[in-house]
Amino acid sequence: MAKPISEQADDLLWSIRGVNFGYNGTPVLRDVNLELRCGCCYGILGPNGSGKTTLLDLMGGLQSPQSGTVEFKNRPLDAWPKKQLARQLALVPQDFMVRFGYSVREVVEMGLHPHLHRFAAPSEQDQALVDEALEITGIAALADRPVTRLSGGEKQRVAVARALAQRPAALLLDEATSNLDIHHSLEILHLIRNRFEQQGMQVVAVMHDLNLASFFCDRLIFLKQGQVVCQGRTEETLTPETIEAVYGVEAEVTVSAFTNSRQVSFRLPVAP
Repeated sequence: MAKPISEQADDLLWSIRGVNFGYNGTPVLRDVNLELRCGCCYGILGPNGSGKTTLLDLMGGLQSPQSGTVEFKNRPLDAWPKKQLARQLALVPQDFMVRFGYSVREVVEMGLHPHLHRFAAPSEQDQALVDEALEITGIAALADRPVTRLSGGEKQRVAVARALAQRPAALLLDEATSNLDIHHSLEILHLIRNRFEQQGMQVVAVMHDLNLASFFCDRLIFLKQGQVVCQGRTEETLTPETIEAVYGVEAEVTVSAFTNSRQVSFRLPVAP
């Protein structure tokens, strides 16, 4: 994919310094140091249990580091007022759950809340943003249906539509396409990439699929056992050596003329 031209390419978006975090005394992230800048789509990859979702939660302010610091736009995350931060960041979780019978439109409208004054109703312009989000995610025909009656893939597209209606400066995706088929996965990634390129919305995505990550991301961050193994441009980090070190499998990495991106084939190590 073409790289966006950004006047803010050198601006620091997240600064993560010496971060440690764990649950019930079990370390999950250990001494994580990262700088994420405007002008790139980032992918976070690694085996199950490597700390990917926890790192994303820390970046979104859903968790606080037990030691170290997380800054967003040169300001500690815990210093941001909640409503102000909600105008900046939107999160699409892996499993989007709504336990009440809100309609699809009502759920997508929830993305407007950070921008509305207390008790204010959405304006015509706000409703147009909701209509656009419903349309581009392919769920306009479901607008009046209760979310509780949707399939997992349909719910996931509702989550993406709500995040887009929120108009964030940065979008955090936690395996956002895991419940989608190939067509809808590519469709969602394309529309998010277009928002990044055309409107400057920054993107950080936790992903499992190495080939989708190669197609979608400019830079990759590989985690293993809570530590950063490597980080850098996709073409520099997506290598057989990295894949073997992180996942313990043998890999072949080629550049596909069909997708114009690096593609990975892998297998278990061959016994000597």
